[in-house]
Amino acid sequence: MAGLGQKLEARQGQGLVMTPQLQQAIKLLQLNNMELSAFVEEELERNPLLERDERADIPDAERTDPEVAAKADSDELSFDAPGKADEALDADTEAMYSDSKADMAGADAGGSVDWSRAGKGGGGFDGEEYDAAANASREKTLREHLHDQLAVLVLVPSDRLIAAHLIDLTEDDGYLRADLDETAQRLGVTRSEVEAILDRLQQFEPAGVMARNLQECLALQLQDRDRLDPAMAALVDNLPLLAKHDYAGLKAACGVDGEDLTDMIGELKRLTPKPGLGFGSETTRAVEPDVTVRERPDGGWAVELNTDTLPRVLMNNRYAAQIGRAARTEDEKVFITQCAQNASWLVKSLDQRARTILKVSSEIVRQQDAFFAKGVAWLRPLNLKTVADIVGLHESTVSRVTSNKYVATPRGLFELKYFFTSSIPSCDGGEAYSAEAVRFRIKVMIDTETVDEVMSDDRIVERLHADGVEIARRTVAKYREAMNIPSSVQRRRQMKGVG
Repeated sequence: MAGLGQKLEARQGQGLVMTPQLQQAIKLLQLNNMELSAFVEEELERNPLLERDERADIPDAERTDPEVAAKADSDELSFDAPGKADEALDADTEAMYSDSKADMAGADAGGSVDWSRAGKGGGGFDGEEYDAAANASREKTLREHLHDQLAVLVLVPSDRLIAAHLIDLTEDDGYLRADLDETAQRLGVTRSEVEAILDRLQQFEPAGVMARNLQECLALQLQDRDRLDPAMAALVDNLPLLAKHDYAGLKAACGVDGEDLTDMIGELKRLTPKPGLGFGSETTRAVEPDVTVRERPDGGWAVELNTDTLPRVLMNNRYAAQIGRAARTEDEKVFITQCAQNASWLVKSLDQRARTILKVSSEIVRQQDAFFAKGVAWLRPLNLKTVADIVGLHESTVSRVTSNKYVATPRGLFELKYFFTSSIPSCDGGEAYSAEAVRFRIKVMIDTETVDEVMSDDRIVERLHADGVEIARRTVAKYREAMNIPSSVQRRRQMKGVG
């Protein structure tokens, strides 16, 4: 039996070491502007060397102290000038989000800072996880409540874009008073597309939400209670008679006697005419855009950070030097040093976060420019790796940038991640088609069917092949079922009024 003993053995291995600075940069990148503002507010309270940058209206050229200037101003990039964009983003500072693991391992992205002495008071970079939800003191708004329900609803990305836009158009009292024709035109879809999505959203809680008028609101609540029988439907349709106390007219319209009418009116009065008022007031928008996209006079698209919600801070070097000279004990010196390190790193991290978001957003807009110009049907196939390779970042970085970050466009407010879609190959080997665009084509074909020409899945495949889209019949069937569209046999029966 071999003896047991101790020995020293040298082994060489490779691993990824994430510095506290890199961890902090990643944490900030995951927050949206509103969460970031809450985080920065905490840092302003904790760190006496940090202060708000009140010089938002002062041109950069007039700022004489480069060490304390917050660089995340209203940067603007045009996707048709990639060379200038890369220069504006200062590629030398991209190491903290680099695609190269060697750059991330052991490298101190924040400079020669001794973090071993940090962790006691004075700063928020001591490894504590920031919980944005724990810092939210206001009551949840109706839009937030609806977006939470949308998150678990199974929808294709193009439909989710429409749904998110409709939710954002919903008013605080729960009504959707927007013009659906105008909304459809803005999104580049048909009114029937919008109405189909609205029908699903009107099943959300609270019952009656996103109704377009009082009658529809009451009808939705009765339907939710399984009480929308023909008599109640007639009562809801004749609310003007109820307002005039024309009970004889109501009894005739509903086909009931006086006792039944009294019960029906009592049930109607127990409904909620404004279902949205049970939620917190919308003093601020439930979703604020982190990036805005606007059309330029030359037909291109300009991408800008939303500086209205972007926190701007700087480090007060003069005050730091003053209290540094006044420090006497070792603990005081450590505290001041730590505050200075944290303040300097926060300013740099905010700057890098803004530049990274702008860089990724600009590439997404460049890739999906046809969507902004023509609508949902023109979404291109796009994945994280494509964007990551072009902008020189890691896929995980692009994922963090696009999650929970919103872009305001002429077509509405959308989450950046919605612009990533799968692809369908073309028959001639040319550019692939977005799966969302193919789904949209299938829906348009079915929406325009007539009773004499109801297309089977095979017929849809033939028409798509004629348009150059290579797709299998089972894929068409899968897309059709995902959109809750019945088979051709069922559709034909529905058109003919057969059960």
